[in-house]
Amino acid sequence: MRIGLPAAETLQGGSLKALLLLLRTVGLRAFSMASETYTSGTHSAAFVTCPNDTVARDLARGIVEKKLAACVNIVPAIKSIYEWQGKIEEDNEVLLMIKTRSSKVPALAEYVRSNHPYEVAEVISLPIDQGNPPYLKWIGDIVPE
Repeated sequence: MRIGLPAAETLQGGSLKALLLLLRTVGLRAFSMASETYTSGTHSAAFVTCPNDTVARDLARGIVEKKLAACVNIVPAIKSIYEWQGKIEEDNEVLLMIKTRSSKVPALAEYVRSNHPYEVAEVISLPIDQGNPPYLKWIGDIVPE
């Protein structure tokens, strides 16, 4: 039975090498994804808004140094519109996207509350259902239980 691939003898040298490279790459990726297991919700993505880049950098560095997260992305120039003390407010903020173990979210929230200038700091998290297995493994390797 043929699966649609030409026989090796009909391929020219460059085409055969390209095909073999493609098959090797696909095979390695499939093996990597199949050999890594991840339990949905083990890790979380947390979000924290900050008033400016300086606060964002200081919080991000402290979070990573204390092993509360493997990575913090700083997303500049977001616009937040919210109700605060009966008034609609509009502010420019900076967003932290934090990748961590779900078990670390309470400690992360406590760290942010203790080091954030806002009276009520935003700390929300969502469980990570799926992702790139090597990346999820990396998060687990960096952030201890």
